[in-house]
Amino acid sequence: MDGYLSTYATLGLLLLATGLVFVGAFGANRLLRPSSPASPAGKFETYECGLDPVGGGWAQVHIRYYLYAYLYLLFAVEAAFLFPWAVVYLEQGSTTVVEMAIFVGVLALGLLYAWRKKALTWS
Repeated sequence: MDGYLSTYATLGLLLLATGLVFVGAFGANRLLRPSSPASPAGKFETYECGLDPVGGGWAQVHIRYYLYAYLYLLFAVEAAFLFPWAVVYLEQGSTTVVEMAIFVGVLALGLLYAWRKKALTWS
């Protein structure tokens, strides 16, 4: 085969092998799993670590916990930007240091705002 077309043949074989593994895994799962077509008692109950469920399956969550998750995500993303910057761009000069100081300052203002609004209190 031509060198250019052989790369497509390799890709095609890889996709074919991937499809075969996918179909084989699901086929093995279908053959090896236990089958219980009749629904025994408790089959559709909420599963809680092997214990009998307490209460219903619906629980309301206070909106404050979503705020904590959002703030954590915000600062985790900030850390994802800050660490590579510290490794690579610190040697670039004062311009990159000023740009990152502005970035960290905006994040600090957001944290200060959340703290002043008492959004970070757990009670």
